[in-house]
Amino acid sequence: MSQFLSQEKSIYLQISEMIENDILRDIILEEERVPSTNEMAKLYSINPATAAKGINILVDEGIVYKKRGIGMFVSTGAKETIKKRRKAEFYDHYIRSIIKEAESLEISKEELVTMILENEDC
Repeated sequence: MSQFLSQEKSIYLQISEMIENDILRDIILEEERVPSTNEMAKLYSINPATAAKGINILVDEGIVYKKRGIGMFVSTGAKETIKKRRKAEFYDHYIRSIIKEAESLEISKEELVTMILENEDC
């Protein structure tokens, strides 16, 4: 977990996102231990309860699970679960708004696809 916390969104959300990002990048693998709330609290100078709140989001989503007395671990299939959810979020937040704006500008789907393909290098 090599990111710095920002003021833009709640710290606990940033904690859960950082762990998800580490899972997506294979920094933390499935069935590996996730840093403890105390480790995160010390690393980021935050309250352990805040770190726990971020971890609990991942528990609720089935991304991590607790091994009693040992710690939190990445669930099998977590990476695919994260990808699936983030793809849906990407579609809802970006693609829908692009399509809506294209329709208001009377840009056809074909023109839109052409625009995207012409800018592959970006």
